[in-house]
Amino acid sequence: MADSSFDVVSKVDRQEVDNALNQAAKELSTRYDFRGTGAGIEWSGEEKIVLTADTEERVKAALEVFKEKLIRRDISLKAFEAGDPAASGKTYKVTGTLIQGISQENAKKITKKIRDEGPKGVKAQIQGDELRVSSKKRDDLQAVIALLKGADLDVALQFVNYR
Repeated sequence: MADSSFDVVSKVDRQEVDNALNQAAKELSTRYDFRGTGAGIEWSGEEKIVLTADTEERVKAALEVFKEKLIRRDISLKAFEAGDPAASGKTYKVTGTLIQGISQENAKKITKKIRDEGPKGVKAQIQGDELRVSSKKRDDLQAVIALLKGADLDVALQFVNYR
């Protein structure tokens, strides 16, 4: 019998992020406490999101609205990294970045965790920005998935290509 395997990836569905951004923009334009504050949210390139408002408190509140919309759309906040509010002219800006892919450093942490705490006979290989985990037994793979879901890692993980 051949080895069973699955891939550990860190990817964000851009369409879901776009939906969350549009919902947040709609809420910022209609909510009474954001009226007249110049609060807005928009894409800046493929991976960056810019929030603007007249005051630092308003831009922080707009960021919280956006984070709330991401959570509602089942997107982990570990996949979104927001900077500090910065004054630019009369407005304040916060630039956020979507984080995709598993860095080499995090991949090494994950493989070490699988080797140390996972079942025997499970192999983890780093393949670019994802990990391939393989084993003879499917039960061992499910144990590894449970182990990684329970672990507090710096990356939002998804499990794909379970064979």
